[in-house]
Amino acid sequence: MSESDANADDDADPGGLRTPIVAVLGHVDHGKTSLLDTVRGSAVTAGEAGAITQHIGSTAVPLDVISTVAGDLIDPSDFDLPGLLFIDTPGHHSFSTLRSRGGALADIAILVVDVNDGFQPQTMEAIDILKRTQTPFIVAANKIDTVPGWNPNEDEPVRMTKEKQSERVQGDLDEQLYEIIGQLSDNGFSADMYWRVQDFQNNIGVVPVSAETGEGLPDLLTVLMGLSQRYLKAEMSVDVGGPGVGTVLEVTEARGFGTTIDAVVYDGTISEDDEIAVGGLDGPLVTEVRALLKPQPLAEIRTEKQFERVSSVAAADGIKIAAPDLDDAMAGAPVRVVRDRDVAEVIAEVEAELAGFEVSTEEEGIVIKADTLGSLEALSGTLEEHEIPVMRAEVGDVAPRDIRVAETANEPIHRAVLAFGVDVLDDAVRLADQEDVSVFENDVIYRLIEDYEEHVEAIETAQQDQILENITRPARFQILDDHTFRQSDPAVVGVEVLSGTIKRNSHVVTFDGAEPERKGLLKSIQNEGEDVDEARMGDRVAISIDGPTVGRQIQEGDELWTEIPEKHAKILEQELLEDIRGDEREALNQYLEKRRNRDPFWGK
Repeated sequence: MSESDANADDDADPGGLRTPIVAVLGHVDHGKTSLLDTVRGSAVTAGEAGAITQHIGSTAVPLDVISTVAGDLIDPSDFDLPGLLFIDTPGHHSFSTLRSRGGALADIAILVVDVNDGFQPQTMEAIDILKRTQTPFIVAANKIDTVPGWNPNEDEPVRMTKEKQSERVQGDLDEQLYEIIGQLSDNGFSADMYWRVQDFQNNIGVVPVSAETGEGLPDLLTVLMGLSQRYLKAEMSVDVGGPGVGTVLEVTEARGFGTTIDAVVYDGTISEDDEIAVGGLDGPLVTEVRALLKPQPLAEIRTEKQFERVSSVAAADGIKIAAPDLDDAMAGAPVRVVRDRDVAEVIAEVEAELAGFEVSTEEEGIVIKADTLGSLEALSGTLEEHEIPVMRAEVGDVAPRDIRVAETANEPIHRAVLAFGVDVLDDAVRLADQEDVSVFENDVIYRLIEDYEEHVEAIETAQQDQILENITRPARFQILDDHTFRQSDPAVVGVEVLSGTIKRNSHVVTFDGAEPERKGLLKSIQNEGEDVDEARMGDRVAISIDGPTVGRQIQEGDELWTEIPEKHAKILEQELLEDIRGDEREALNQYLEKRRNRDPFWGK
């Protein structure tokens, strides 16, 4: 699509077109929030502050404002969509939370990638979510102004400002952009600079931008509007007068109203006194709308305390709903207006949508808690990819009952709770300490899983160390000539360890053919007069052996071995081979070779 190729067939009835919903995803610090702030700020700078509508959890930017910002790139007469509705809280959290009828509520997404850093762990998480939800997206290659030598031209279209840069700067930027295009290709997406893309359904458009200077912002808005008009117009057709359908963004307290829900309505209309069904922690809740609240114009919902009441709101819009009995409402759950339909039918619809969230659990595994249904599903999906089993998955803060569930796990590595974007109640912290349950908290999925995997590694290492401590280690050693200090009761001789580790209280054997012959029990080890527990390859030490007499059962020059029980040999070979030193592996292999000359299945 070229910059002006935003025209689409005008078959749809413009009367019932809603605003496309845009989500912003990307790695932490790649500029998601800055980009949203620039979208809002540019609209204000363009002298259209009054036209910007601040919604609950979202910002609506109407077509005439987009046209002003985009300048010559957009002809408003080419469009009949009302504008764009940007979700204010950027990132995976909001995107996963925003659900509609089994898919992502966002109609289109912007994946923000820092041109200096390229793909990072959260970029990969975002890509996975976009694939899973089949959401169309464009890439905002952000921070072009940080290319060394860049000469900024505020708020200009990117191709204009790029042409004004030196050849070296243009070359450096192209190199970074094609690195991102290559990374998209590695993840199964065909991509190119947006102005070179002919088919946006099969190719991803990359838009170079600077959230700092506004460069490329006209292009970004143009591409979003063009794609929405061309490919999403049919989906934007809604029955504005029908019963409202939406998704809960957050459950919050509002002064004078008690527990309220912040929601995005994406179909129909919701009005004061409407009966609504809302997804709750223990199933659907049915209640009556007491008030619909909007923040004052251009006020940030996350900090704004003053609201104005409205009598109704039509899709697409963000709204705060005040109603009784919302304490157990759940972020990410559906909201549906009942109106002239049967309540049981609407409850069944809400239940069906809740059932669409895929969180599989097993009999053995960890406990996970998340702030929303969408977050829970995203966390569960990532854990499944990492082959980490989940025993219980719920929305809400970590409470003592979650610790009680975690402590029932059979495996020590599963005595854990992963908390994504939620609080851990004080009494749960105390109980976790008391019952030795590990609780991990983070609002970034990959960091949460990294922390847990490090914990598992530490436990497994400690377990291996414990097993190794209690298992007979392989060793081959030789009695030195002229180093008999005592002939018997016990025999005391000087030896050199040829491979492996000798330890106290282990049985000593010699091999005559394939069958080991036990000679006695190694009782003590002395190194330069000091008692020690073990000696390793290359050490020369004095040992006492209870049982034999030097000159009869053992001789100077004899090669001795530590006797390895068959069960220990099997564990060493099958489970601990990578955990023992190379010379111990050598001693083990030689010992097994001798035993298997007579019995090929020994220790298997």
